[in-house]
Amino acid sequence: MHELGIVFHIIRTVEEVGRENGVDRVSAVTLELGEVSGVLEDYLQDCWQWAVGRSDMLRGARLQVEIIPAKTLCESCGLVYPTVAHGRTCPGCGSESTHLVQGNETMIREIAVPEPTPEETDCPAAGAV
Repeated sequence: MHELGIVFHIIRTVEEVGRENGVDRVSAVTLELGEVSGVLEDYLQDCWQWAVGRSDMLRGARLQVEIIPAKTLCESCGLVYPTVAHGRTCPGCGSESTHLVQGNETMIREIAVPEPTPEETDCPAAGAV
């Protein structure tokens, strides 16, 4: 189950970025996950729920996953096609001289922080109507 290792890496990265930017709470993390990355989203979510409870900065934060479709490029004819539907064989020319160009990534796209309450802002007019 490498999903737990991935979750720990995400948490460490988000905590580091948070500290560098003066953030003490994170409400959500958006992760781009390649369709053929080998990461199982259900396991990832389960690991996330368990692990964020151990982080003061991320406790209760949601993990939002956006799936990046896998695409393959045929070096013979230049066709870019959906990998899952056709595998390594180009549906255009039948060549196996192909390589994955998208869909294997696992990247943090966004870190969301809660909106400050009027009491937390430095503005004297905060909360004034």
